[in-house]
Amino acid sequence: MELRWDPLLRQWIIVSGIRERRPVLQDRHCPFCPGSPELPPSWDVASIPNRFPALIEEPPAPSVDCRPPFKCRRARGVCEVVLYSQDHNASLSSLSAELMAKLVELWRERYKSLGDKIYVKYVFIFENKGREIGVTLDHPHGQIYGLPFIPPRIQAELRSSRRYWRTKHRCLFCDVVKNEIVARKRLVSQNSEFICFLPFFAHWPYGVHIYPRRHLPSLLQFSKRQRRLFALILKDTVLRFDNLFGSSFPYMMVFHQQPTDGREYPHYHFHVEFYPPLRDRGKIKFFASVEMGAGTTTFDYVPEEKAQELRSSVGSVEP
Repeated sequence: MELRWDPLLRQWIIVSGIRERRPVLQDRHCPFCPGSPELPPSWDVASIPNRFPALIEEPPAPSVDCRPPFKCRRARGVCEVVLYSQDHNASLSSLSAELMAKLVELWRERYKSLGDKIYVKYVFIFENKGREIGVTLDHPHGQIYGLPFIPPRIQAELRSSRRYWRTKHRCLFCDVVKNEIVARKRLVSQNSEFICFLPFFAHWPYGVHIYPRRHLPSLLQFSKRQRRLFALILKDTVLRFDNLFGSSFPYMMVFHQQPTDGREYPHYHFHVEFYPPLRDRGKIKFFASVEMGAGTTTFDYVPEEKAQELRSSVGSVEP
């Protein structure tokens, strides 16, 4: 277990052989169902240590030769599993508004707690849902990584938004939000504090983003009312996914928020990105040579049309 530096792309790679031993779907016993010795005696939502982590708080020294141009580091960090419900057959879309609100509070608390650790530079909250993604356990859950570095995708957003802030003297993300509100064609849903839309620059056929209307860098700046409305638009979004084709919809969901390295990021703006692998009913969007080898996304549809499909799909009915 160690971090290895890719000198070509200038980014850290997490190497963790223990991950191959994690449970699979065929296992009869679910370690996340009530009664498991790893769980608290009473809970609605919970965050527990990952038994098969990619990062640990006291890692061993790297076991490989790291002579230049190679570099390696201890894989120091935190990996947690976030349980959404005691119900094994639940999903984010089926949770009550009350349970969704508790989940947002838990995410917020873990972001603060992990971000306070001196070696955690970025708290990455995410969910992989569905066998199409490679999920190994069906129980509704997400994960949190306390990373010892700022990941490259976030670094890219930080660079572009910093440049925009310095030249335009305003937030790049706020301008994206304003433009999507004016255009309307790519909006999927909205409330008084948040909007969900398929971006003008969408990479995935149903890859919606959720943004706060106000300039907020992380969950810590959300008021209680904003946290509740965030929970509702999140539920609305995943419910639209499920109702689109009348089945459980696979996706990757990631939270992008300000790093926890102690620096100031006035130019950054919290948002949630979804990467659903379906491009149509029963059809997978594969990222092939152009996307993986050249890093250039090819979008085989029109974002405005895919947004219309999601607008037509019924979402949450909570006020």
